[in-house]
Order: sequence, then C-alpha cells, then structure tokens
Amino acid sequence: MATLQLGYLCIRARLRCLRGSLRVPIQTGSRTLTCIDPSMGLNEDQKGYQKVALDFAAREMAPNMAEWDQKELFPVDVIRKAAQLGFGGVYIRTDVGGSGLSRLDASVVFEALATGCTSTTAYISIHNMCAWMIDSFGNEEQRHKFCPPLCTMEKFASYCLTEPGSGSDAASLLTSAKRQGDHYILNGSKAFTSGGGESDIYVVMCRTGVSGPKGISCMVVEKGTPGLSFGRKEKKLVLLSLGPLKRNQMGWNSQPTRAVIFEDCAVPVANRIGSEGQGFLIAMKGLNGGRINVASCSLGAAHASVILARDYLKIRKQFGAPLASNQYLRFQLADMATRLVASRLMVRTAAVALQEEREDAVALCSMAKLFVTDECFAICNQALQMHGGYGYLKDYAVQQYMRDSRVHQILEGSNEVMRMLISRSLLQE
Repeated sequence: MATLQLGYLCIRARLRCLRGSLRVPIQTGSRTLTCIDPSMGLNEDQKGYQKVALDFAAREMAPNMAEWDQKELFPVDVIRKAAQLGFGGVYIRTDVGGSGLSRLDASVVFEALATGCTSTTAYISIHNMCAWMIDSFGNEEQRHKFCPPLCTMEKFASYCLTEPGSGSDAASLLTSAKRQGDHYILNGSKAFTSGGGESDIYVVMCRTGVSGPKGISCMVVEKGTPGLSFGRKEKKLVLLSLGPLKRNQMGWNSQPTRAVIFEDCAVPVANRIGSEGQGFLIAMKGLNGGRINVASCSLGAAHASVILARDYLKIRKQFGAPLASNQYLRFQLADMATRLVASRLMVRTAAVALQEEREDAVALCSMAKLFVTDECFAICNQALQMHGGYGYLKDYAVQQYMRDSRVHQILEGSNEVMRMLISRSLLQE
C-alpha cells in the first residue's frame, strides 16, 4: 500500500515542508504580483500544490524548454521526476498510487507546470486523462494492473480517439474491434496521437457494434502487442523566420505525435474498459476533464507571457523613455491581465462543477475551453507583439508560449465544437 501511495505521500510531504512559506506571495523578479497572483482564492493545501509545481517548473522545465522545443526532445526523465511529486496521477484514487486530488487542484497544478513548459505539461495532462478513464471505468483488476505504473509514469499513456476521417465527428470513427473468442481483433488507425510510439498504454476508442456512438467501446492496447504499429513522427506546421531563413516547427515539439495503426491487432477482452457500447460515454467524460486541463495549460502560458511583457516594457526604451511609460501599451497590459484573471476564474468554476458532477458541468467545461484557449492565445500573441522583432527570436521565451498554446484552440474538441455544445445546452436539446 505504501508503494502504491507514493505519489500521494510525496506531494503531502512536500506540502508540509513548504507550510512555513505558503503565506509568502508568489513573486516574479523584485516585485510581488498582486492582481494576477494565481494563488488568490486557493486554500492552504492548494497553495502548497501550486508552490511545488511552480518550483518544479522553474527548476526542471523552464531552463530546458527551449532545447526540448528546438531539438524535438521528449523529456522522459523530467516527466518521471514530476511523477515523483504526484503529478503522474493527480486526480487518480490513492489506492492505485494516485494523489487523489480534485479537479480544481489538478487545474492549479497544470497551470503552474505550464509556466515552465506548456508543451510538456500538456502531455502530462493527457496522460492523467487516460489514467483517470481506467481508474473511473475499469474494474478492480484493471485499475490495479494499469494505474500504478501510470501514476509513477514508469509507463506513459496516450489517448486514441481521432481518426483521419473523423475528428470533430468522433462518433463516426471506423476503427473496428471484432470479437473472436477471448480477444478483439482491431483494424484501423488513429491520427494526431500525442505520445504515439513512445507511450506504453493506448486508450483506444473502437467500433464493436452498430454505427454511431452506441457502437463504440474502449480498449487498452499495450505497446508491443502484435499488429500495433506507428506512423512517422508528424512534422507540425513550419514557420519561416525573418533574417537568415530558418525553419521552426509551430509548437508542441517536446512531445511526439504519430499515427497509431492496428492491423489484425489482437487485444484481450480483459482489456476492455467498461461494457461494450460504453466507449463514447467514457471518451466524452474524459474530454470534459481534458478541456479543463488544456485550458489550464493555456493559463500557464498566458501568465508567463504577461510577466515577460511587463518586464520587457520596463526595460526597453524607445523615444527616450521606457515602453512602460506609453499609455497605450500600459492599457494593453491591463487588458491582458484582466483577461488572464477572468480566464482563470472561468476554468476554476468549471473544475468545481465537474468535480461536483453538476448538470451544467459539460457546458461550463466547454465554455472554459472555448473562452480560455482563445483569450490566452491572444494574450501570448499580444505579449510577442509588445516585444517587437525580439519577440520573434528564439532567445525570447515569449514566442514559444505563443506557439505552444495555439493548438489548444483545436484539440480536445475544436472551439467550434465547443460553441455547438454550449448552444445545445442553452437550447436544452
């Protein structure tokens, strides 16, 4: 039991060590942050989790994020260090090694980690979502088999829903799973899989029955299963920099993205999560939390960008005065800070609703994902603009926060789909 609760005990022990410093406001540079302080409204435990994550982000992630991005490195060792603090199974139950924290706690953690590297944190959040699906819908044997190594991140997990022909229309997926004795034979492919080829556990939505959502089931496919293979590592959108022509991948470069391919892939019936036909429900419930997670990652990127913009305005001089003396730029900075805090409040409201399983949780998660990923990308983009030409150079971190946060408007359900879900709730359809 002690081994299984390693992550939970680590984060609690770290919290106790930090107790004496919890009342010290979070600082950046020489001045205390006030109106955008992310610890506002949190209880003492949550401030502790946040402090642990911020310290880890500053120590282990931020100094390396540029190298991970430029060399497209998947930082396995650092991710496993994060798991030692309990971040491999943040909202997984403690009996299988999780930290047993709430959705709000998880949002606080992911926002803090994302200030160090948004791309890497996004992968950690997806891993957590996969582990939660197994923890919530798996039987006891499945929970105790798969969750402990996922919580320690001895094994990594990937989510397989999207296909080449079914993105927003996820219920039309074609990957088939035909039962033969005590196995399902899977055929088909999944697209845009974060961690594809590197992960050990694949939570796969596949068709075991009729067309539409009621024919979809959820399977755990383990790496090394005969018939499981992977496509080439995807090259994300390329930007061309000014000056000497340079190529730069758009974002999310610290996590590999590949197609996951099933060719007569035999998966034990014992690896089916939930009952036949329950897969679409599992997928959607997982994505409700995933939308909060990715919005939280956007918050971290935006928060870091506001700080970078503020500091740059104070030191950069034009026309004989610091840019911070320009009223237009000051007002823009004020708008960025306001949108950041509004976004944070929306995410935390949705997280509480999801934790409490309220009827409005789906709509609130959709609203949070739509509003926050749009607003936070705009904040990052504006922060880059404030840096002028320097913002387009890799020596300045603001460009990476902008690049890494752009895809958040697309994944976990595009923001157009979020509008559709919100309108359905409003119209009571």
